[in-house]
Amino acid sequence: MQPCWIMGLMSGTSMDGIDAALLRTDGERIAEFGPALTMPYEAALRDRLRKVLGGTGEVLAVSRAITIAHAEAVRALLDRAGMRAADVAWLGFHGHTVLHRPDQRRTWQIGDGALLAGLAGIGTVSDFRSQDVAMGGQGAPLVPLYHAALARHAGFQPPLLVLNLGGVGNVTYIGSASENEGGDDLIAFDTGPGNALIDDWMRRHAGQPQDEGGAFAARGRIDEAALAKLLAHPYFQARPPKSLDRDDFAAFAAGIVAPLAAEDGAATLTAFTAAAVARGLEHLPRKPTRCLVAGGGRHNATMMRLLTRHLDLPVETVDAVGWRGDHLEAEAFAFLAARAVRGLPLSLPATTGVPRPVGGGRLYKS
Repeated sequence: MQPCWIMGLMSGTSMDGIDAALLRTDGERIAEFGPALTMPYEAALRDRLRKVLGGTGEVLAVSRAITIAHAEAVRALLDRAGMRAADVAWLGFHGHTVLHRPDQRRTWQIGDGALLAGLAGIGTVSDFRSQDVAMGGQGAPLVPLYHAALARHAGFQPPLLVLNLGGVGNVTYIGSASENEGGDDLIAFDTGPGNALIDDWMRRHAGQPQDEGGAFAARGRIDEAALAKLLAHPYFQARPPKSLDRDDFAAFAAGIVAPLAAEDGAATLTAFTAAAVARGLEHLPRKPTRCLVAGGGRHNATMMRLLTRHLDLPVETVDAVGWRGDHLEAEAFAFLAARAVRGLPLSLPATTGVPRPVGGGRLYKS
């Protein structure tokens, strides 16, 4: 397979919209970055999507609605790029995760790959996680192989930490093959909550979808006693690989921060996300020399300041090194689509806990 144009599509746990990005790749190398865009969800569709989290309610109707929205994003990006459907070899369609229970060997990303292929007129790869989970893996995170390709493309030296702060926080540790158990040069896992707890707190206490720039938390005071209780959750003692559903910490955290004033609660939850990442460093063979932050959390200045304090190493956004932070995960699913088409692994024992490197993805021709 020669490098070809593939469009990756991602609907993340923050439920803000659809990210779409074009990448020319063969699933091993990055040949060229193409245009990208974000198409926000309409408020009504976002509300419908939120109501089916957990896999209940009008799941099939919402699955169809978000598939149609993805087709609109595909057309918009083709127009921006001045390309036709025939110029794109495949779509990498992640869908939207509504349920993630790898301990029960269940993961569910809604979205209809066959329907998208028909609407867009482009062959579509979807269902990236099921095979990993069926074989006993965590099914997440799946982006580490792309992080490693980006690091190689940029010529970065290990050990490097890439932190993604979406609804959930996850890290990719890029080391050297000699230092990691089993000879793997990647370790990846979910560190704990990302933006989900903060976003939910802001909706309830400030009537806002998020803490823009971390300004609300910056006016609050971190309740150290509450933070200590949050960090006592047994998840942080568990060794990776490990992964989380968006709402795994919701009930636990709510009982601890409920008594706090609105701004203090935001400050404490922001500190919780940063401190959870720091706890994750305990599971790495060496301390990374730098941390590159992707995902919506990188726009939170309070979060970035707390990460620098808790990690005690240089912390910068992926944008600062030339990566496209708003579209990195969409690029990743273009990269993984190429790998799926070639039958290459999408996950590894040290990234998801799967017993052996495993592929995945379902292919739908247009």
